[in-house]
Amino acid sequence: MKKLQFLLLGLLMAVAGVASAEPTDIVVRAKARDAKFIGTSIGGAMVRIRAADTGELLAEGLTRGSTGSTDKIMRQPHRRFESFAEGAASFTATLDISEPVFITIEVAAPYIKKQARVLSQTQTWLIPGKPIDGDGITVEVPGLIVDLLSPQTHRYTSPDEAPFEIRANVVMMCGCPITSGGLWNGETLEVAAMVQKDGTPFGTIPMKMDGDNTFTASLQTDGAGVYQLLVYAYDPKTGNTGVDQVSFIVR
Repeated sequence: MKKLQFLLLGLLMAVAGVASAEPTDIVVRAKARDAKFIGTSIGGAMVRIRAADTGELLAEGLTRGSTGSTDKIMRQPHRRFESFAEGAASFTATLDISEPVFITIEVAAPYIKKQARVLSQTQTWLIPGKPIDGDGITVEVPGLIVDLLSPQTHRYTSPDEAPFEIRANVVMMCGCPITSGGLWNGETLEVAAMVQKDGTPFGTIPMKMDGDNTFTASLQTDGAGVYQLLVYAYDPKTGNTGVDQVSFIVR
């Protein structure tokens, strides 16, 4: 009889615990360093919310929406309690919790650009019935997206085709454009190709801006071999960096 009473008491306590759980919203945004929010136009940022103590996945999803207002984010001073992310891409999760939970928020962005994807994270307490909304939790994502356009991966060619064009596309992590003299000024970036031949350093070639988001250089090879190119972009003002790599064969 006592065992049955204990079982009933435990069941009642469990039901009471479930009944007291409150839906609690949390808004998460991913913001590119020195730029705007990462949203639909660049494939979004993958947000994963975990219980910090156990690693249990509580919610996940992509940020959706626009990159936000250029004026509010990049040009106007930010004042305390004044929103600058209104309308910008976000991910909202509703967690049913009955007690405070310490959570880890992971952001992988931009999600569709694997060679440029960065994992950033932060932690916070979430209290039942106390939403973190509005601008929410903003996680900064450093870096630059670099896409090597030429030469093509594993291309076979002959020495007669030299010099070879190196061409790369560079944008901010939110997809915002890099232009000559613009808000994100390509003339202040350091972009270069580090070249190896058959695994041995061959040289570093500075690249120059050749239109919006585009940097080019010429590579003069010295005969047959496997050439590996690593193109990097570096912003000395912010420390933002990005890299892409390719190899091609001269025979």
